[in-house]
Amino acid sequence: MRGGRALDPAQRLADDATGGPPEAAALALRCTMVDTPVALVTGASRGIGRAISIELARAGYAVLVNYNTNLDAAEETRGEVEKVGGTAEICPADISQAAHRDSLLDFTLETFGRIDLLVNNAGIAPPRRLDVLETTEENFDRVLDTNLKGPFFLTQRVAQIFINELEEQKIARAAVINISSISAYAASVNRAEYCISKAGLSMLTAVFALRLAEYGIPVYEIRPGIIETDMIEKVRGRYERQVSNGLTPIRRLGRPEDVGRAVAAIARGYFPFSTGEVFNVDGGFHLRAL
Repeated sequence: MRGGRALDPAQRLADDATGGPPEAAALALRCTMVDTPVALVTGASRGIGRAISIELARAGYAVLVNYNTNLDAAEETRGEVEKVGGTAEICPADISQAAHRDSLLDFTLETFGRIDLLVNNAGIAPPRRLDVLETTEENFDRVLDTNLKGPFFLTQRVAQIFINELEEQKIARAAVINISSISAYAASVNRAEYCISKAGLSMLTAVFALRLAEYGIPVYEIRPGIIETDMIEKVRGRYERQVSNGLTPIRRLGRPEDVGRAVAAIARGYFPFSTGEVFNVDGGFHLRAL
């Protein structure tokens, strides 16, 4: 939080029993904005998550910037949001852990009084890039817990909040946006865990879209291609050569803001008759030609 005090999820759980720290109560009073939609963006401290937060602020959203470990980067994201005239608060949480997810949602509601949009962006690469014949259960569990289990149960909780908010007319509309990857269908034998997690996120989009349609809550998937982020830094040169040689019809690497703008377009409500839809932000990688 501002002033150097980051909200530790374990401390949040302890604070719940004591009424919470006084600054949290003051923050809740200051930041509850009845007429301002609120977006919860996971993994928002850097890269794609930061760009999403900035573009949502431009679209009129207050933003809850979730991060796991990098407080300084989360503070930078908040600063960038404020530069474009937006409002943001930050909260650490490891979305693979149930107690952290609960604490994240509690903080968001205490701070802003509502949630209108969930963006499941947090994701990790395998701790070790290993061939599918050699990878470990530790690798598999770490990636699937963060990239699939966390978003699944966070979406489950937020969907219940959305339903209540819509019934009580606290919000006008709600939506879920999942950030997957071209790895949902493009196999890589040295990071099978990541590919499987993103393929699972695609099905997560479909099942929640089907289930929540009766409540008027659309669920979307954005599939980024090769984006200039920390995740590709070690193989950036190879990707740049492949793209320049025609891997993608649009011959450049993607930028985080390319994804951010796609999220903002959905968040503005421009696709009210779509749900379960996949938006490719990949330079045309998904196209096939003879």
